[in-house]
Amino acid sequence: MAEGQDKTDLSVRVPDNERSGTSVDRLDLAASATTAPPAISPSLNTATSVTAVNLGQVESARTRSGLIHADDNSLRPVATHVVPNVSHPVDAIPLIEEEMILPNPLVKYEYRPMEDGQGSEAPEPHHQSQQVIYINAPERNHSEINITCTSKYNFLTFLPKFLFEQFRKYANIFFLFISLIQQIPNVSPTGRYTTAFPLLLILMVSALKEIIEDFKRHRADDEINNRKAHVHRGDKWVTVKWVDVVAGDLVKICNGGFFPADLILLSSSEPQAMCYVETSNLDGETNLKLRQGHRVTKDLLRGEELASLRGMVECEAPNRHLYEFVGNIHLEGQSAVPLGPNQLLLRGAMLRNTGWVFGIVVYTGLHTKLMLNSTSTPLKRSNVEKLTNTQILLLFVLLVVLSLVCAVANSVWSGRHAHNDWYLFFDVEAESNFGLTLLTFIILYNNLIPISLQVTLEVVKFIQAIFINWDLDMYYAPTDTAAMARTSNLNEELGQIEYIFSDKTGTLTQNIMDFRKCSIAGICYGNNEESKDAFNDPTMMYNLHSQHVTADTIREFMVLLAVCHTVVPEIHHDTGEIVYLSSSPDEAALVQAARQLGFVFTTRTPETVEIEVFGKKEVYEILNVIEFSSDRKRMSVVVRCPDGKIKLYVKGADSVVYERLEETQLYSDITLQHLEEFASLGLRTLCIAKVDIPEDVYEEWKHTYYKASTSIHDREKKIEEAAELIERNLVLLGATAIEDKLQDGVPETILKLSMADIKLWVLTGDKQETAINIGYSCQLLTQNMELIILNERSLDETREALVKRKADFGDALGKVNDVGLIIDGEALRHALSCDCRKDFLDIALSCKSVICCRVSPLQKAEIVDLVKNAQKAITLAIGDGANDVGMIQAAHVGVGISGLEGLQAAHSSDYAIGQFRFLQKLLLVHGAWSYSRLSKLILYSFYKNICLYVIEFWFQIVNGFSGQILFERWSISLYNVIFTVAPPLAMGLFDRFCSAETMMKNPALYKDSQKGRLFNVKVFWVWIGNSIIHSILLFWMPMLMLTQDVAFSSGLVGDYLFLGNFVYTYVVVTVCLKAGLETNAWTWLTHLAIWGSIVSWFLFLVVYSNVYPLVRLSPEMVGMDRYMLGCWLFWLGLLLIPSACLLRDFSWKVFKGTYFKSTRQRVQEVELAKKESVINGSPRKKSSRLITERARLLSSTLFGRAGRVPSSSPPVPPSPEIPHGYAFSQEEFGAVPQAEYIRAYDTNKDKPEGL
Repeated sequence: MAEGQDKTDLSVRVPDNERSGTSVDRLDLAASATTAPPAISPSLNTATSVTAVNLGQVESARTRSGLIHADDNSLRPVATHVVPNVSHPVDAIPLIEEEMILPNPLVKYEYRPMEDGQGSEAPEPHHQSQQVIYINAPERNHSEINITCTSKYNFLTFLPKFLFEQFRKYANIFFLFISLIQQIPNVSPTGRYTTAFPLLLILMVSALKEIIEDFKRHRADDEINNRKAHVHRGDKWVTVKWVDVVAGDLVKICNGGFFPADLILLSSSEPQAMCYVETSNLDGETNLKLRQGHRVTKDLLRGEELASLRGMVECEAPNRHLYEFVGNIHLEGQSAVPLGPNQLLLRGAMLRNTGWVFGIVVYTGLHTKLMLNSTSTPLKRSNVEKLTNTQILLLFVLLVVLSLVCAVANSVWSGRHAHNDWYLFFDVEAESNFGLTLLTFIILYNNLIPISLQVTLEVVKFIQAIFINWDLDMYYAPTDTAAMARTSNLNEELGQIEYIFSDKTGTLTQNIMDFRKCSIAGICYGNNEESKDAFNDPTMMYNLHSQHVTADTIREFMVLLAVCHTVVPEIHHDTGEIVYLSSSPDEAALVQAARQLGFVFTTRTPETVEIEVFGKKEVYEILNVIEFSSDRKRMSVVVRCPDGKIKLYVKGADSVVYERLEETQLYSDITLQHLEEFASLGLRTLCIAKVDIPEDVYEEWKHTYYKASTSIHDREKKIEEAAELIERNLVLLGATAIEDKLQDGVPETILKLSMADIKLWVLTGDKQETAINIGYSCQLLTQNMELIILNERSLDETREALVKRKADFGDALGKVNDVGLIIDGEALRHALSCDCRKDFLDIALSCKSVICCRVSPLQKAEIVDLVKNAQKAITLAIGDGANDVGMIQAAHVGVGISGLEGLQAAHSSDYAIGQFRFLQKLLLVHGAWSYSRLSKLILYSFYKNICLYVIEFWFQIVNGFSGQILFERWSISLYNVIFTVAPPLAMGLFDRFCSAETMMKNPALYKDSQKGRLFNVKVFWVWIGNSIIHSILLFWMPMLMLTQDVAFSSGLVGDYLFLGNFVYTYVVVTVCLKAGLETNAWTWLTHLAIWGSIVSWFLFLVVYSNVYPLVRLSPEMVGMDRYMLGCWLFWLGLLLIPSACLLRDFSWKVFKGTYFKSTRQRVQEVELAKKESVINGSPRKKSSRLITERARLLSSTLFGRAGRVPSSSPPVPPSPEIPHGYAFSQEEFGAVPQAEYIRAYDTNKDKPEGL
């Protein structure tokens, strides 16, 4: 409509055959983007009623009525005409190419510009600003750099982020404080830099580790950012890196390629600019999605046409709403046309079953919807680290108390001796300052908190991560993928996992459908040995060709598989191979199975399908297609067979097919048994049926169906009612069983994890039937498990259902029951609201298995947060798609599956593995080992420091609390750097209580680490108490020994350093032997660490006692080696004192191992005896008893089994019935209905190459 024009009369001329709708002029109602949406008023001279449809209604109308073109999101009118003598409104036949076809008489419409403020009252939340993209004018476009960034740091942010992360650790703050007060003159008894240098070393080592780990993240990002894309620039196609793709670029994506940015679909190799995209990486759904370019761009099939393209795209500002998009494309010389989500191709999705597409880039880099739904990589800390931090605070309080006691004692002692003991020269020294004295003692005792602990932990964790990366048992050869620890800070957290939240598609499953079994005319095929890996039962073909009584049924069954579907064949001219294109992996599997059995689907035209039956061509005319939907649970086609007969072919869930069978069926009972058998194996089942339709019956029905399919109001309901008229009196042919192939080892892994008391929740965006089916196949759900199914659609219904279910548990609430909870996304949305959250959590925690279906990425993260915060349990999230990033980052530990699909989840994770089954070793072995090793390392580090540095406190008692140190200062500094650094490293890297094989066989061993039995507040302070006892013996025994006896026969006595080196030697020997006592696995490196540490002290003593005056260092140590090693008391004490210290530890270990054996100790003994080291029995076998699904569902929802879930409340009505293993994946209400999609194809014609 021209600008400023007030009224335009648009007429539609309809010929006499208007009732058939076969020839009508097109009414183009596309509004200009520069004008306001029109207000519509009907002409006074007509009986036509016109309704204005707002944006939300158009979206709904597009999918349900088909009257509004799939690419049209503008404000559009929908007209219905009251026809004389016709009680039913007759509307347009939806066509893909046409905007709207109105089989009405001449109708005159008046269009007036909409006044300001007129229109929908609802606000438009995402239209605060807009973005304009100029086509073939890159210099005019503003574009965000097209990069993916999952790294933690960059050049500018490294230092502030790193320092923030490091000084979240209280120990580092404490040592920084010590380093600063050591710079005060005459305060530090240990020197000015004895703390600063080690702290600087710790920060350098930590920084190096962070840089190496983040470099790996940058390298992984670079792999994505440097992928190649075909971009049309100038007059030719050029190959550029993804990072160089900018807004406004015209790009070409080929089949199997990922979209480098968010694109507007222009055209494709398929008819009407249609294409298939796989979005499992974004939403977890297994079925492919159909997208369609706008009609004004569908004919852009060559690069030359793209080069001459001019115009602009107006669209909303970047936002995170994956399924919302509003925009216009305004080509030069043409009016603007609207764009919607059906033209948007999102980064992270993959082009499938389509040769190529052309698209224009609208959002890049951080502005893409994928990246806007991502969050920055969180800084995670392990539970052990947090607990250690807390204990460090308590030790700091203890240190301050000791310092206060000593400072007060120093004042008291000085006051008593200042006037009596003249030789102390109190009268010539400056009066002591209490504050400075306090600081002196704080510095003296600062090593109660081991400064070496941080650097030791960093080194050990880093090397443990390398062990994970090097583990060949977690290497997946098909994709050349090794396990990767993307961070080493959470190794010990892997050993404490209580809840696993897993995606389904690509994580548990391969998203590959295989035809495995079938039942035809009461005979089950596929149970033979040859069909173990793939269907191969020669009995079927024998029965077909040998005129068996079931031969006709077998043929009808196979014809149905080859004809009743929405698959499109594509022939590769080079090889002659037929590739089947389908949005439904289930349908593709059935058609491929038919081909393997001699019924080859070869050609599709808008009106027919052609198959080859053992080389003979047969053509079937497709009269009607009644589409699949979640409500119908079936799909039907009406065909005219080569012999002229009309038949209805149906496939669907057994619950809907059996209801529509004619009364006398020969094979219904036996087929039902086969369905139960298939379901018990976790196979996806469909019932197959047909009915012959007389010509007159069909002619009458097709008019009814036509009216229903063109109805404006309640179209879906009327179509279903029309379908009910013909989908009746069906003849059952049999059933199919398809395997949604699990990844290798998934059931075994889930079983082992459950034996380790790890609960698995499946959070998937896929359909409920599919998720339940996978739950059975992977043994997350078992045949004798009761099910709670929540599908409520309102808050009140959800609240009522939760309260009722919660009451059913009774006293069993809060305990793990053999019950499975299945909840869909809508009910979950209400269940996560404030007033339902607690009830939902109580029920979920009372169930053994939980499956959440149709959940959004945000809901996944919300569930993880709910369990993490409410239960204070350590959680792990695992997934493979971008829709899993939220929960991966929300969980304590995030694991990404890296492989064939997108790597967004792997790049955002803490650990990446190639297959779900590797999670078993990652947790049960590496996790348990890392937790055990780091627990010992931390406890031992505190133990050895307190053993030495509390001795300084005992020494203050005999030196008047003067602050004098007992040990030479460099000996103190080197204690943690040389003499005791190796034993904790050896324990942290090589100690293990069982072999990896034994750990895998005995998942119960994981419980020790999971429950935190090896490191908690009690264990920590027991070690602290033990170290204090050892320090008492290590100081007072040598003190008393040298007080009562003469050190040398000549009568010479030693000074304070003579005593100090005695004590220091005994401390080094004792703590090294203590390390040996705590070590389970002795390797040559362990021996080297323990005995080498003791030897290193003696070597140091000899060298250090003789370096002066060559090196002007510690003159007081000259000759100390001769004095010490020549003293017989030293050698006597070396034998007695460490033995006295460790006698209690050794005795307790023997006593506990003899009379209070733990599971771990029993396994150790069996392993050492080289026997079969399996404790508590082997994994339970799968029950062979088959339970009918209907009986199981009734018992499950009624909680009728005695002793299972006691309840005094009335029985609960059964949950919605689930058919026997039924599951079917296909997009519903897509850009183009499936019935229209298949009629757009003529596979006899060549497709454009898009050059």
